[in-house]
This record gives sequence, structure tokens and C-alpha cells, in this order.
Amino acid sequence: MTNGPGQSLAAAVSEATAILRDAGVPSPRVDAELLADHLLKVGLGRLRAMMLGDTPAPEGYAELVAERAGRVPLQHITGVAHFRYLELAVGPGVFIPRPETESVAQLVIDHVKGMPSPRIVDLGTGSGAIAGSIAHEVPGAEVHAVEYSPLAHAWAAKNLAPLGVHLVLGDLRTALPELNGTFDVVVSNPPYIPAEAIPNEPEVALHDPPEALYGGGADGMELPTAAAASAARLLRPGGFFVMEHAEVQAGWIAAMMGRAGIWRNITTHMDLNHKERATSAVLADQHHPE
Repeated sequence: MTNGPGQSLAAAVSEATAILRDAGVPSPRVDAELLADHLLKVGLGRLRAMMLGDTPAPEGYAELVAERAGRVPLQHITGVAHFRYLELAVGPGVFIPRPETESVAQLVIDHVKGMPSPRIVDLGTGSGAIAGSIAHEVPGAEVHAVEYSPLAHAWAAKNLAPLGVHLVLGDLRTALPELNGTFDVVVSNPPYIPAEAIPNEPEVALHDPPEALYGGGADGMELPTAAAASAARLLRPGGFFVMEHAEVQAGWIAAMMGRAGIWRNITTHMDLNHKERATSAVLADQHHPE
């Protein structure tokens, strides 16, 4: 893009929008505005007001637009991902939290409402989006989080330390054995993409860490199955488990949990796009996890 001396902010954002649209970016206008605001730091409302005048385009804007046109995730350029009420630090090495996962956090928040000092653990926390949102929105909750990737753990530590979340570097399959049977809620958004299913979006396929995407095995179900087994180990009798998954996996997960014989109230939940995004269940009072 031109972005020459004296180009107005409005003209630059308009040109950037066209460039991003041609590059196949799903939300070209919003991304063009967010990139401008990343440099100007005035907020979108003020930015749009400035575009009505003759404010010049910020220096370096063309370079950021070119990066985004190359399908580098917007959040990697700005270093920020917004999730519910949080602004999370993100970058290479950590999964960018998705809007549909906000409904998974909501299931937990709704479940523990009115519960005194609930103890909650997030298995495979990534950036810390779910654990951080619960800690932020449920005063008095004791929130734990587990992350396997050292890189993602570093991002989670930055995001969760101010919120008082107990973060450990560990494998969701074996983590926190000293706390078996003590949690009121276990929540997980484990990797679940099948081995052969390459994501369509370049931002995901090229920039999200593979260990945060692929669930293990041809069907992607190794880690979701392990998360359910860990939930059975960590929950107290009557405790609540909720797990995110791909919409095509809902039936399989419900059947898998049914076969275990230790879960009741197995329920599939829709996301904001009316896709089967999560499954919840309650641990039976009498259970014998291996």
C-alpha cells in the first residue's frame, strides 16, 4: 500500500481493507482498524472519529498490513487476544483463544454460581483464557491450571499470575495427583483435531502450535479421552466436568463417557454458532476410575 507522507488515516484504512480482503482475511475492515489502533492506541471509537477528519496514517501501518495480508494472525502482530473480559498476552508458541470457547467458560461460571470457594482446574490451559476468566469472574474461586508446552506455559504465567491462578507445567494425563478427588469442576479444551485434518485457515495451520491442535491418533481423540479420565480422577463425587471438542465429535464423546459407567447427566452444549461445541457430565457418587 502507498502509506506515503500525508496519506490520511481514512484513506490508509480503506486501502488496507481492500488489501486484506484480496488476501482472503475473514474480517478485513475490522482488522485494518485494529492494526491502526495498535499503533495509535486511542480505542476504536476514537479511531473512527479521527477517520472523519484529516488525521495522517500512523508510521509503520503499511508494514503491519502487509504482515496481516500474509495471514500472520492479528493477535501475533498486536500481541493481544481478547477473551470475555480479559486482554491476554499471546504470540508464537501459544494457541490463540477462540470466541466459541467463551461459552465453555460460561458453563463453568454458571455451574459454580453461589458455591462457596469452588475449586476448579483447567487442563491444557494454553494462554490461560478459561482459567483466567473463571478466576476473574468468580470471586473466591480457587483456580488451578495445567499446561504441557513450556512456551504456552510462559504465556499463561504472564496472563494468570495477576489473577492468582495456580499454574503448573505438566501433562493433563498425569497432573496434580496430590489433589485427586478434591475438585468441584474440571474444565478442558484439549487438542482434538484428527491427524489428517489440516485446518483451512492459514493463521491456524501455519501459526498455532501443532501440539495445541492435534488430539492424537487418527481420530484426534487420544487427548480428549485422557482429559475425561483425568477429570474422573481429580473430581470429588458429584463434581462437574466440561470439555470442548469439534462439533463432529459430540456423539463420540458422549458415547465414550457413557461407556465409562461413572458419569451421569451427560449433556452436549451448543456454541454461539449453534454447533455442538462442548460436553458436560457429573461424576457419579460411586465411581472407580483406574
